[in-house]
Order: sequence, then structure tokens, then C-alpha cells
Amino acid sequence: MQSLDSKQFMNIVILAAGMGRRMRSERAKVLHALAGRPMLSHVIDCAKALSPSARIIVVYGHGGETVPQTIGDPSLIWVVQRPQLGTGHAVMQAMAELDEAAPTLVLYGDVPLTRVETLARLAEAASGGRLALLTVELEDPTGYGRIVRDAQGRIRQIIEHRDADETVRAIREVNTGILIAPTPSLKRWLAALDNRNAQGEYYLTDIVAAAVAEGVAITHAQPDQVWETLGVNSRAQLATLERILQGEIARQLLDEGVALADPARIDVRGRVVCAQDVSIDVNCVFEGEVEIGAGTSIGAHCVIQNARIGPGVEILPFTHIDGATIGEGARIGPYARLRPGTVLGAAAHVGNFVEMKNTRLGKGSKANHLAYVGDAEVGERVNIGAGTITCNYDGVNKHKTVIEDDAFIGSDTQLVAPVRVGKGATLGAGTTLTRDAPPERLTVSRARQTTIEGWSRPQRKKP
Repeated sequence: MQSLDSKQFMNIVILAAGMGRRMRSERAKVLHALAGRPMLSHVIDCAKALSPSARIIVVYGHGGETVPQTIGDPSLIWVVQRPQLGTGHAVMQAMAELDEAAPTLVLYGDVPLTRVETLARLAEAASGGRLALLTVELEDPTGYGRIVRDAQGRIRQIIEHRDADETVRAIREVNTGILIAPTPSLKRWLAALDNRNAQGEYYLTDIVAAAVAEGVAITHAQPDQVWETLGVNSRAQLATLERILQGEIARQLLDEGVALADPARIDVRGRVVCAQDVSIDVNCVFEGEVEIGAGTSIGAHCVIQNARIGPGVEILPFTHIDGATIGEGARIGPYARLRPGTVLGAAAHVGNFVEMKNTRLGKGSKANHLAYVGDAEVGERVNIGAGTITCNYDGVNKHKTVIEDDAFIGSDTQLVAPVRVGKGATLGAGTTLTRDAPPERLTVSRARQTTIEGWSRPQRKKP
């Protein structure tokens, strides 16, 4: 990832005040999620990567204080735009926060896919006190402001689509709105803006005409991909950008050697770090921070969140893992659920319809089907039979169950915590354990089986 010299300081203004009426939502547009995070967060990350020492000012409006509260970044400067009278008016709100010794980059909170490499090129184009515009050529430029050049190819004006005649509308090079300007000049140009246009707004793009009038050099840069400049104004556009971003993430995983059954059917809503020879089947979702060890395979339709998965692990389809750590060679699923605080030792097995929470399952231990194990410490080589549950909650507090090495827990057993099962102990099927079970002994707690002689099943009475 290319960035500016960390010693090079710049102002970065992110415009994030828009309502987004076509989103049909009470939520501020920039807070709608892209790959599991607010769109605005993606823009902020890009700004910080571009210039780690940057002074970042976010202009917000619609959504009020929920915007800075949701982002929760104390390093940002927040200024409010009320009323919202256009992009030029939005940048005006940040003027008091700008350092005139540094250039100012303007970004948009609803244009989340711009890459650092592209902005670095734009910054280079802006060197020497020039005004630099990020432009792009579109097959269908409808709705975008057109870049108007003179006979020598120099940028002379930006004309918004609604204000353009047919000749101007035929131009395919459009303004993305992203620009870098010398800050003293930017302040002067903004102060001279008026709103005599079809929208009755103060257009940031009108500073181009002011720069031309002053004889300031205007340069441009273009992105490698058109989608870097795409904004979001509707749910459909957000969905389009989601698939673009997921496709880029999938390509990166493939480049790193991950085997994806179908790159179009994976969703990463955070960060996934994979070692060698990891394979991922279709329709898996990864959230938060996920690490996957070498040779691990993940079956279809799994949801994995904030997990560390060791090498050689087999995760079968429809498994949910959240906040768990999985040891080498473990086998999980299908239809298993590992909740936060779960730690599986090497070669442990957790089978279908088994749920674990805040539990350590030791090396080689197994809970192969239909069990709930919560708030438990389970030793090595323990077998937990089908239908077993730890009764860890008394309605107010959680209590711990301890099962020592080599214990065997029979099917349909209830362990009423706090309780301990000693090393090598066996619990007979159907046991309800309310006191500690001694090591190397069989403990059984169930009613004696009785057959009632002479009993007959009740008969339906005749009407």
C-alpha cells in the first residue's frame, strides 16, 4: 500500500453530512455498512493510510451525533453542517480547522472504495501549489459534472449535469468531487462562491473557474478502476459496491494461496489472515478478526467471527464460531456452535448440534452430538455423551463445571454446577450430578427401573 511520507502533513476534509433519501432509512447514509463496517470508516482508514500525520476533519449533519458516536475515533475533528447547502458550503464549515501550511484533500463519506494508491497519485499531481482533480471517464456520465477543457487540453471548468447543454453532456470525462487544493487559495475561492445554479447550492466545483481566473495550474489524476469513484445513494448502489469489494477481497485471498470453491460466494466483514493451503467452501461469512492455520478446511455455509483457528482443523458445514480458539487438528460440526470464550485443544471433536460457551475442551476430548457445555473446564481424552448438558445458570449467577482427564460422561447427563468429575470417572447414562463424582468410579443417579405387573393401558370410553 503506497502512502505519503509520514512527515508530509495535510488537511483531509471528509464530507459526510448527506441524508441519502433514496436509502429510505433513518440511519445516516455514511453509517450504512459495507463489508460489515460503516462506509465512513472505510474512507477514514484510507485517509489515515495516505497520510498518518494528517489533520482529518469530518463534516457531518444528517444523523446528528450518532455519526461521531458510532465512529468513536478521538483523533478526528468533527464539524456540523446545518443547513446543508451543497458541497462548497460543507467544506466551508471546516475552514477554521485547516492548517494553511498544508494542502487540503477533500473526500466523501459515501465514496468508500477509493484506494490509497490513487490518492497518492493525486497528491503528487497537486505538488507545487496546484489544484488537482480526480477525474474518471464513464461510458454513461449521466448525472455527473463534466470536465470542460480548452483546445490545449487544459481544464477550464466543471459544469454540473443539470446545468449542462447537450454539447457539454456529450463529454465522458467527469468530476469525482475528490480534489486537493492549496489551502489559502481554497479558503479564498470558497469565500467567493455563490448559489446561482439549478440546485440553489454552493458547488465546490465552482472553485475551478476561480483557479482559472487566478492563473493557478489545474492538474488531474485518474484511478485504476472506475469503481474507486462510485458513490452510494441507494440500497442498490450499496449492494453493487458490496459485491465489488467482496470480489477484491476474494482475489486477494486467491493471490495469497487460499482455495476458494467459488470466489463470488464469500463474505469478509473484517479481516481474514490465512496460512498455506487453507480451503473455504461456498457461502461462508467471516466477521471481525479471523486467523486460519495451514491446511485447515472450512465447509459450506459457516459463520466465523473473531476466531483463531489452528492448523489442520476441519470445520464441517453450517458451523458457527464466535470468539473461540481452535487447536491443531480439531474437528467441528456440522451444525456446531462455539460461543465466546471457548478453547478447543488439539484433536478435540465437537459434533453436530453441540453448543459450547466459555469452555476449555482438552486435547483429544469429544462432544460428538446433541450437547450443551457452558462455563466448563474439560480435561484431556474426555468423552461427553449425547444429550449431556452443564446446568451452569441458577437464574442469577453462572457456575463452573470441572471434568478431569479421561472421564466418561454417559448420554443424557445433567451436571448441576458447581460440580467436579474426577479423573477417570464414569457417569452412567441419565445421571443428574449434583455432587462431585470421585475419580475412577462409576457414579449413577437415576430412578430404579420397575415393571408394573398387571397394568393395562387406559382405553377410550365408548360414547
